[in-house]
Amino acid sequence: MFDQATLALIYAGLMALAVLLYAMLDGYDLGVGMMLPLYNQADSDTMIASIGPFWDANETWLVLAIGVLLIAFPFAHSLILKALYLPAAIMLIGLILRGVAFDFRAKAAFSHKPTWDKVFKAGSFIAAASQGFMLGLYVMGFEYNLNTISFALLSALGVCAAYCFIGSAWLVMKTEGELQQRALRYCKRTLVICFAGIVVVSITNLLIDPNITERWFSMPYALVLLPIPLICLALFIYAWQQLKVIDQSKNQARPFVAACAIFTFTFVGLAVSFYPYVVPNQMTIYQSVAAAESLNFLLYGALFVIPTILAYTLYSYRVFWGKVEDLRYY
Repeated sequence: MFDQATLALIYAGLMALAVLLYAMLDGYDLGVGMMLPLYNQADSDTMIASIGPFWDANETWLVLAIGVLLIAFPFAHSLILKALYLPAAIMLIGLILRGVAFDFRAKAAFSHKPTWDKVFKAGSFIAAASQGFMLGLYVMGFEYNLNTISFALLSALGVCAAYCFIGSAWLVMKTEGELQQRALRYCKRTLVICFAGIVVVSITNLLIDPNITERWFSMPYALVLLPIPLICLALFIYAWQQLKVIDQSKNQARPFVAACAIFTFTFVGLAVSFYPYVVPNQMTIYQSVAAAESLNFLLYGALFVIPTILAYTLYSYRVFWGKVEDLRYY
């Protein structure tokens, strides 16, 4: 059906799609979890209700991404998980804490809810920080020294800020009143931090890898690639302007849509920088791809499973779209 080189591109594209959708969808509910107030039960309930129909399904994309990596690029899977074993284990602990807290707070007595809110908040922060730390190590080529660990820690803070940015934009869209105003303030602050973080990561990439610099600034690739940071800058400016006039805006989803677009173009820029490597400067997608016979067979399943996941995801967002209070009333 397809040769190995074509299959490598197809499965790399599917894995990239899953990672991007996970970063956006689970990113906003991790951000909501990190911003959860500990001493305002009404706002906590509203924030949890805003992500309640979606948060569990959002994690499907993480499972899919790791599954594609294991099946399509088994050698790369071994190298990546070996390098990231400890932070990946810590991330899973954070996700487990979130799952337990979400279910237990729904059944707990009113006096016990703040405790489960703290667990949910802690789990969200642990999961987000772990993902940022792993991203930092990936960018630095999985080297462990003082400089790379420092960069990974900075990346952890940056990812937490990025998730809070998209999470607060989600709350601006889904809530009203004082909670929306507080989310608006968080969104403005984290937007600035997120912008600074993207600039730092971009400059670091250009400094540590001459191949990335050459790719971005050599013709004809520069004609296609250099507009990406310009588009990101325009999206940041657009998001900031929309946040300033949100009270008068009839479409309060615009900051969230802008945040999703920023995530998308940032991810595209990162993917283009490292292509064709799946393990930076060590292994390409073509070197690590599995046998063509098995991948051709599994492609039939992927062509059924992925559209199905997309369909029920879109349907759930369509059903539960709108303000939280409106949905509660309905």
